[in-house]
Amino acid sequence: MRAMLPHTEGVVDRDGVRIHYEVYGTGAHTIVFVPTWAIIHSRSWKAQIPYFAEHFKVVTFDPRGNGKSDRPDKVEDYALDLVLEDVIAVMDATRTERATLVGMSFSSLVALAVAALWPERVEAVVSAGASVPIVPPIEGRGDTFEDHIENPTGWQKYNRGHWDRNYSDFLEFFFAGVFNEKHSTKQREDSIAWALESDGRMLAMTLDSRSQVPGTVIDDDFFRKVRCPCLLLHGDADVITRKEGSERLAELTQGELILFPGGGHSLNGRFPAWFNTTVRDFLARHLGTWKPQSKPRSHRRKRALYLSSPIGLGHARRDLAVTRELRKHHPDLQVDWLAQDPVTRFLDANNESIHPASRMLANESAHIEAEAGEHDLHAFQAIRNMDEILIKNFMVFQEALEQEKYDLVIADEAWDVDHYWHEHPELKRAPIAWFTDFVGWVPFEENGPHEAFLTTDYNAEMIGHVETRPEVRDQAIFVGTAEDIVDLSFGEGLPHMRDWIPRHYAFSDYIIGAHPDTFGSRDDLRGAFGYDDGRKTCIVAVGGSGVGATLIRRILAAYPLAKALLPELRMIVVTGPRLDPAAFDVPDGVEMRAFVPDLDRHLAACDLALVQGGLTTCMELAAAGTPFLYFPLKNHFEQNFHVASRLERYNAGRRMAFDESSPERIASAMTEELHAPRRPHPVAADGAQRAAELLAGML
Repeated sequence: MRAMLPHTEGVVDRDGVRIHYEVYGTGAHTIVFVPTWAIIHSRSWKAQIPYFAEHFKVVTFDPRGNGKSDRPDKVEDYALDLVLEDVIAVMDATRTERATLVGMSFSSLVALAVAALWPERVEAVVSAGASVPIVPPIEGRGDTFEDHIENPTGWQKYNRGHWDRNYSDFLEFFFAGVFNEKHSTKQREDSIAWALESDGRMLAMTLDSRSQVPGTVIDDDFFRKVRCPCLLLHGDADVITRKEGSERLAELTQGELILFPGGGHSLNGRFPAWFNTTVRDFLARHLGTWKPQSKPRSHRRKRALYLSSPIGLGHARRDLAVTRELRKHHPDLQVDWLAQDPVTRFLDANNESIHPASRMLANESAHIEAEAGEHDLHAFQAIRNMDEILIKNFMVFQEALEQEKYDLVIADEAWDVDHYWHEHPELKRAPIAWFTDFVGWVPFEENGPHEAFLTTDYNAEMIGHVETRPEVRDQAIFVGTAEDIVDLSFGEGLPHMRDWIPRHYAFSDYIIGAHPDTFGSRDDLRGAFGYDDGRKTCIVAVGGSGVGATLIRRILAAYPLAKALLPELRMIVVTGPRLDPAAFDVPDGVEMRAFVPDLDRHLAACDLALVQGGLTTCMELAAAGTPFLYFPLKNHFEQNFHVASRLERYNAGRRMAFDESSPERIASAMTEELHAPRRPHPVAADGAQRAAELLAGML
């Protein structure tokens, strides 16, 4: 799911070639992200658009030859002068009088050329990895473009014949060079997918047009005509274009030059947090545009910014429990929550303070729902595909800290913060405590070796972050004990989880929102909810993310069968705040509810529960001693490995495979569990207290 959609789309007809554009945001200043070489299209700016559109009007368009723009069939239609005029045509169509032009690689040349030819239309230029003809190309690039090579290697793949025969192979080679930094699999995959929306013949025409169609002469004197502020960014490990090109441009335009140590060709794609803040600050210096201003503190109270994982409500309950314990140590502590719906509704109901920047967060729950199939959520890929949302939300978080001083950040599985602060520790603005109840991406064997390769790569990146920059996490807390760590490796060549995690985490034991021990006697609780009328009350709960609709339908189908086996059965289905109870065909006798604020108490009082495989709800049931069936989502590595391992250790719950669970099978299992319930091992009641003690010393 995209982090932001355009409010305006359109096309410009350029002598029969339609150029597709999109407009986001409504700021006083405009940024035009100029498409690079037509090998890819405007989605390559996905890490920039949602962020800058909060403060600028942002315009993007697809190049002729790719994306939603036309693919002309003549070489002359790809001429450089036409490409330059496309920028002005899109600016005219979007009523953009002046703009900052941001280019990458080839479009750096385009942006600077437009600034030279139409200086009244350009306020500033930002260039990344400039590809310009004023310095020689990378050695080998283009040397054998017209040669017949049977089995090309390296830059020999930059070859017309090879593009015709095996374009995908060229793309694999090329984007491995564009993103030559370690752990760049997602950026490479995205780029190849965008590139395959066109073909090698089109790409060859873009090169032919440079040599066959006369046009603007690009040389040193041409770039000297640029008078607007210029920022030249280049990775010093770029293997696609020479950094000397950007160095020369900085001299010719009197621009600012920043070389990124170890950076490859696409700094905007690989290091978006650094890129976004660098561009933001440059524009603020030269144009007076948005930059967060630090606010003076109005009081001396300690302040914490709490980031609670937005996927479902389980984390919110435990985070609130930790907060309440922490306030016992620091009664004056002010806690602001940076959170999303439905967590914000839960926090509102508990009179907690929601940070106003929360409204700017892109919704992660909606993304998870969009990625889910029928009781199927490929959690690893879903999180991986959330990169656009994560960088958007990280920038919201980062700017909140740049504006307001906090004494502590508490990040409950805030993957974006952990990742980007490790990538760029200079962005860190406050001590941070990192919470998680699992460590390590785990592949499914049936999903093949590529998934194992990817999860190993992600684990290796995380391990590298933690071991090379231990100063980033001031405290890392594993929600559980060492025995709760799943007995697996991080991947081939990497440590075993049970060896590595204890060296880098403190253990709080399990943190439960409210332990059933505090609810009073079970009999009183059952009496209060009316569950003591002789019926067997079964509660169905599928979490707060909205991916449980399929499971609810399957269980509803099982209800008449279970009722026949167990006439005293009563079923209550809690759909969660993101599912509408009216959307289901409900058998007579089943009670449907959208949201139950004290669901944990109901789960402690009922006779049986049917739930997904989420850790929080399952552990609440284990703590209460309530029998339950749980149905892990297919392809959800956390539920199928980490959670299932922990529940097995606690002797809690009966695991059900959704695909093998017909309504008859579910009805039978319900009856069996009610007649012979298992007895879970005790669950700690002081996890929140232990976690708060670890946090208290940081304030």
